[in-house]
This record gives sequence, structure tokens and C-alpha cells, in this order.
Amino acid sequence: MNTIDSLASSLSNYLEGEQVNLVRRAYYYAEQAHDGQFRRSGDPYVTHPLAVAGILSEMHMDPQSLVAALLHDVIEDTGISKQAVKSQFGETIAEMVDGVSKLNKISFSSHAEAQAENFQKMALAMAKDIRVILVKLADRLHNMRTLDVLSPEKRRRVARETLDIYAPIANRLGMNSVRIEFEELGFEALYPMRKRRINAAVKSIRGNRKEIVKQIQSALEACLLREGMPGRIFGREKHLYSIYEKMRSKRKSFSEIMDVYAFRIVVDKVDTCYRVLGAVHNLYKPVPGRFKDYIAIPKANGYQSLHTTLFGMHGVPIEIQIRTEEMEAMANNGIAAHWLYKSHDDSPSNAHVRARQWVNGLLEMQQHAGNSMEFIENVKIDLFPDEIYVFTPKGTIMELPAGSTAVDFAYAVHTDVGNSCVACRISKRLAPLSEPLESGQTVEIITAPGTQPNPAWLSFVVTGKARSNIRHFLKNQRHSESVALGRRLLNKVLGGFGSQLEKIPPAQIKAALQLTNSAELDNLLEDIGLGNRMAHVVARLMLPGQADTEVGAEVGRESKQSSLAIRGSEGMVMSYAKCCHPIPGDPIIGHISSGRGMVIHTESCNNIAEIRDNPEKCVSVRWDPNVEGEFSVEIRVELENERGIIAKLATTITGAEANIEKISTVERDARFSIVNLSLNVRNRIHLARVMKRIRLIKPVSKVTRVKSRKTTRPART
Repeated sequence: MNTIDSLASSLSNYLEGEQVNLVRRAYYYAEQAHDGQFRRSGDPYVTHPLAVAGILSEMHMDPQSLVAALLHDVIEDTGISKQAVKSQFGETIAEMVDGVSKLNKISFSSHAEAQAENFQKMALAMAKDIRVILVKLADRLHNMRTLDVLSPEKRRRVARETLDIYAPIANRLGMNSVRIEFEELGFEALYPMRKRRINAAVKSIRGNRKEIVKQIQSALEACLLREGMPGRIFGREKHLYSIYEKMRSKRKSFSEIMDVYAFRIVVDKVDTCYRVLGAVHNLYKPVPGRFKDYIAIPKANGYQSLHTTLFGMHGVPIEIQIRTEEMEAMANNGIAAHWLYKSHDDSPSNAHVRARQWVNGLLEMQQHAGNSMEFIENVKIDLFPDEIYVFTPKGTIMELPAGSTAVDFAYAVHTDVGNSCVACRISKRLAPLSEPLESGQTVEIITAPGTQPNPAWLSFVVTGKARSNIRHFLKNQRHSESVALGRRLLNKVLGGFGSQLEKIPPAQIKAALQLTNSAELDNLLEDIGLGNRMAHVVARLMLPGQADTEVGAEVGRESKQSSLAIRGSEGMVMSYAKCCHPIPGDPIIGHISSGRGMVIHTESCNNIAEIRDNPEKCVSVRWDPNVEGEFSVEIRVELENERGIIAKLATTITGAEANIEKISTVERDARFSIVNLSLNVRNRIHLARVMKRIRLIKPVSKVTRVKSRKTTRPART
């Protein structure tokens, strides 16, 4: 749209005169506001918002969106305030303009962080009004069309941003036409040489393909005519960026990708789609496993179509998409089709509802993300290219990214279900939580009260929602556990002076917080629990009346007299050394490791021999009489080789209520072998019972516990 008159003329096709006049008024307001401002190309600045409104007019967007597009830069780039826009055009438009406006320049540590922050704010604006994202996409599309005037470095940066964030958003909202243009323009700006090479290759083979395309199209048209089914058939050109991405991700050569011929058949109604599918399957043999019904189960972005692959003449693979006219419009315009093909009842379309659900999911992720970079990482995961479709036990369809597990499914159902899941049934069979799901499976989540997310889940979850919720929970849990351990360690030291944290006057605690630059007591206790501060140093600050040397001597005496009870339920800030595998019943010692909290070693462990008597690094600890949980221990079994001996060994161990974590075999010679086992046991008595049972196996000659391994980094296990 070069002028406001040409835009108004185009709008008069679907808007009323009064609405067109509102858009005109917004244009003149923007023209006055941007007076004297020019783009890099030398054009008056107002040509940019006019072009953005032009893009939206092609989607038949409502007048409020068009006004917001014309005014989207006035708040940031001119002296006009949000209040002024509100008084002229109303609150809704002012909020949209504020949401779309490029955000105020804030100083960030990196451009990536700035971009993440911008996107985070955009997500909030989208939650208020979904049209904000459509105006933002149109704004970005015009900027991409006019990239040439920028420096090569800035061009590449904008293109990368578009391919990473804006193209996937357009895809997520079902706006295929916008996504393709983003990808093609981004590809050209980012890899001009690669684009030219692929373009030249496509042109060179186009002549050879023309004849085959014509033959297949004629055969399909004749087939539809024979069956009396009206429809449009056209060949689909592969886009350069999609060819490049397939070559890169699937490691296929150009000729392998271009071997496939793609066609689209557009018909009048859904019933005809299935009839056409039957007709083309009669014409050419279908490729097994390549049929997808996205009409019955639409994609997450609302896309609907039947996909099938056929063996054509001479074995040529033919990809066919069959859809209705409405589905065709939906595939190209996605959420924008809500305005473009809006019915009179104004009820939200399927795509609109899905887009709203996605934005609400973004908001939940944002609340749980630690920072904007973590948020953008989770969002990128969720702008997925491929989906799988699974069912709840009641038959509800859930769409998830490819590779999702039962844990992803549990969080998709509800955050509380994810946090308390303990097991799952996939198609009525018990399965590991880490097993990747496949389309068509029914997933049932088994929950238990009082359970909590496992840190190991982060290694296999795929969705941003699951990842952000697990991280959020673990962060909070680690904080509370660190505070609790810090309090116990500090009280242990203060006990040597007949004092407790509760008895120390608030003024002295406040003074200690100031000296340690801690905002509040919990922060200081967390630092002690994580091993970043020594408990006796903090005690010294809280008891300023005592001489430093006296405190030090008292701390030393106190640490020998009493010891901290280990309950086994301390959580992530208490870990057990992998070098000596302490279990209840072993004499133990606690090593304070910076950033990790307390690591429990056996007293005889070689790795802490040098620092055992250092009160700054080691704490006297003991097992609580009611210690709970299972603890890892290593044993070594020497035995004669015999058929089925490993199975016998495993049966004996599980019969003694111990769990095998790891098993490895070393053959000493043809007759004897050594089996190293890592087991989970409750305490030394339980271990002794397990070892006694193993000794009763006839081929076993010796069973020993592996006490301590020397590591290369002392006291940091």
C-alpha cells in the first residue's frame, strides 16, 4: 500500500465507511507524529506503519488492529504518550499500541538477553490481546522485506532472530504464508550464497520435472472426473529454505529431496476429502505407514488435511495433501483466518481457541522461569515443528512435541499432576516415565500424595512447560533444604556456647546480616547450608562479645563433643560420597563443599584424610537412630563361571530386598570371574544379610565390600 488512499480503497471492500475513516484519521495522526523522521532507505518514516497496515488489510483484520499498526511506533519514536493515544483512539487501541511498540532501550549484558526480555514482554501483551502478535508479525514482515538498507552484520542478526523466534511463532499460529515468507527472506539474508546455489539447482532440474508433474496431474484430474468429485489440483513447489533444512537435518542430498513430487487437492467438503483419498489409493499404491489424518486430529496450530504418499508411475514417490477450501485458508492464514473468514456470530474459531491456550501456557511458563533467558529457551522448545497425538484414559486428545514422555504428558494435563506423578501406564501396560510416547497411545498417569519431581526428569523431558515447572520446584526445594541445613549447622556451633539462634537478640542478627551483605536471615542460612559460608564464622559475627580465639577454641571443642544427626531426608543439599559409599552403621564425617552443601564420607575414606581435623571443612556427624531411605554401596563377588550364575546372583539379591543399580563383570581367567555390583541397601545390617545370602551360592568363593576409591581431586567428591 503506497498511499493512504490505496489502503482505504482496499479496506472499503470489507469495512464500513465509518471504520475506514477511523483508519484514515490514525494515518494522519501518525504522519504528523513522525513528521521529519526518515527510514534508512530515505523514505518518510510513516511509509513503514502504512505498509504494516497494508499487510494486515490483506488478512482482513479489524479496524482496531489497523489503527494499532499505523500507530505502533508513535509512543517509542515520538513525544506522544500512551495517555494521548488513549484520549484520541480509546483504551483498547492504546493498550495494543503499547504492547506492539518496540520496547524502551534497556542496557543488557548481551543482545540475546535483550531479545529474550522483549519476547517475554510481548507474551504478556499477547495475553491481553491476541491481535498484538499479528501486528508484531506484520511489522517484522515489512522490516524483513526492506532489509537491504541495513549493514550486513545487522541484516544477519535480524534474519537469525526472525528464523529463531518469529517464523516458529507464525507456524505455531498456523500462519503458513507468513512463515514461508519469513523463512525465505531470512534464508536469503543469512546465507545468500547457499540460497543462490539451491535456487540455481532447482531451476536446472525444473525442465526435466515439468513433463512428469504434468503426467501425474493429468492422471489425478482424470481420476477425480471419473469419480464425479470436483476439486482443484496443483503441484506444490518446495521452498528453498525447507529444501536446505531437510538437506541439513536429515543429511539427504539435493537429488533425494527433489525426487519427491508434491500435489495438493482442494475440494468442497470433508466427506469428499475421504472419498478422494480412496480414489487416489486406487490409482496408485499407497506407501505403508505414510498416511496421516490431520482432519480427525488437527495439528496443535489448527492445521487440518489428509496426508498420504503414493508409489507413482516408474516408482516415483508422490506426496498428496487433501483438504477443503476452508482448511486451505486456515493452513495459509491460521489465526488470521478468524478475521478473514469470520462468521456473523463472532464466536472464536478453533485456531483462536488454540492460540489463546498457547499464550496462557506461555504465561504460566513465564511465572516459573528463573530469568528471561530460561524462559526463551523453554519457549523455543515449545515452538515445535512435529507433534504426536496421544489420548487420556477418557479419550481426550493431547498434542505434544515429538519425543515427549509420560512426564511431559502429566505436566500438559496439569502442573499438580506432573509434580506428583510416580508411574504411568502406556496403552494399559506399566512403562518407565522416560519412555518416548508415540501417536495413538493412551497414557494414564499414576500419582501419589507427598511425592515431588525428580531432578533426573530434566534429562528426558521435552516440553518447555515440564522443564520450567521441574526447575521451579527444584529451585524452591533446594532453597528450603539449604535453609534448614544451615540452621542446624549454625545451631550446632552456637550450642557450644549455651546459645541458640532463637536466643540471639535481633540487633546482633541484623549486625551479622549487614557484615555478610545478606538481605535477610534465610539468605545467610542458605549460604551456610550450601557450604558458601562457614557456620563458625557466622557464629563469631553473631557473638561479638566473645574473643575470636575463644570462639575458635570453643568451636573446636564443641565439634568433638556433639555431632549433627543425619536423617537421610535432608534432600539435595546432603549427598553421599561416591568414593566410599557410606551407609547407616558406618562411622561418618561431613565435608562442607562450596555450592553443594554437605557431602558425607566414611571416617576411613582416603579422600578426606588430609582435612579430617580441619573444623572449617569438616563437621562431626552421626547417623540418626531413625535414619530412613536406601543408600548406595559397592560389593565385589568372586565366583566360578557357570551357566545362569548372573541371573542366580540377581535373584538372590532381590530376594534379600536389595535393589541392583549397576552390574559389571571382569573375567579373571576361563574359570573365574569377578562381578562388581552397585546395590541399594537400608543399613549395614541389611548389607550383611545380603552378603550372607550371596555367600550361600555354591560357585561364589568370596564377597567383599569395596570400601574406598582414591579420587584425583581430594575432598571434592
